[in-house]
Amino acid sequence: MKKIIFTCFYLLLSYVSIAQNFIAEIKAFEKEDSISMPKPNEILLVGSSSFRIWKGFKEDLAGFPVTNRGFGGSQMSDVNGYFERIVTKYQPNLILVYEGDNDLNAGKSPETVLADYQSFGDKIKAQLPNTKVIFMSVRPSLARLKLKNEQAIFNKSLKKYCKHNKRFYYMNIQKEFYLPNGDLMTDIFLEDKLHLNPKGYQIWTNAIRKVLKKYYK
Repeated sequence: MKKIIFTCFYLLLSYVSIAQNFIAEIKAFEKEDSISMPKPNEILLVGSSSFRIWKGFKEDLAGFPVTNRGFGGSQMSDVNGYFERIVTKYQPNLILVYEGDNDLNAGKSPETVLADYQSFGDKIKAQLPNTKVIFMSVRPSLARLKLKNEQAIFNKSLKKYCKHNKRFYYMNIQKEFYLPNGDLMTDIFLEDKLHLNPKGYQIWTNAIRKVLKKYYK
C-alpha cells in the first residue's frame, strides 16, 4: 500500500512539475503579447517542440504573418487546456497544428489522441467559427520507429476527421521525409534522432509554405 501511495504521489509531483513548466512558457507568450500583440486574421502555429525549436520560422515563412506558440513536450490535451490563452486571443485566420507525436509516445491510443483533436476542433467551431485549421500528420523519426503503426492509424483517422469537417484540412507531412525507395531519411535529425536538423527543417518549411499559399486568405 505504501508503495502504491508513493508511486501515485511521485506521478502527481511529475504532473505538477510539467504543468508548471508549461505555465512558465505560457506566461512568456503573454509577456511577448504585452509588448507587441499580433494582429487578428494572421497565421498561428500551435504545437509541440517541432514548432518551439523552429528558431528560423520567421525567415523561413517570410511573406506570411506568423505567430509561433509551440511549447515543448506538449500534447493536444495541453493545447486544449490553454486554448483561450494561446489560441482564441489571437483571432487567427489560419491555424497550423502539430501535435500527436508526444501523445502517442506517452502511451495514448490513436483513438484517445483523436478524441483530443476533436475537442480542439469543437473549441474552434464554438469560439473561432471562421478560422481555418491545418492539422499536420504526425511525422516520422528514428527515435520513435516503434510507433510507426500507431502513427499510421492516427494519421488515417485524422485525415478522415478533416474530410468531414468544413474549414479543417489535413496536411501529410509524413511523406516528405521518405526516400523514393520507401526508406526514412537518416540525415535530417539532430543527435537525439527525434528533432529535425537544418536539412529536416528545410523540407518541413517547403511543405508548409505550399499549404500556407493555398489556404491563407
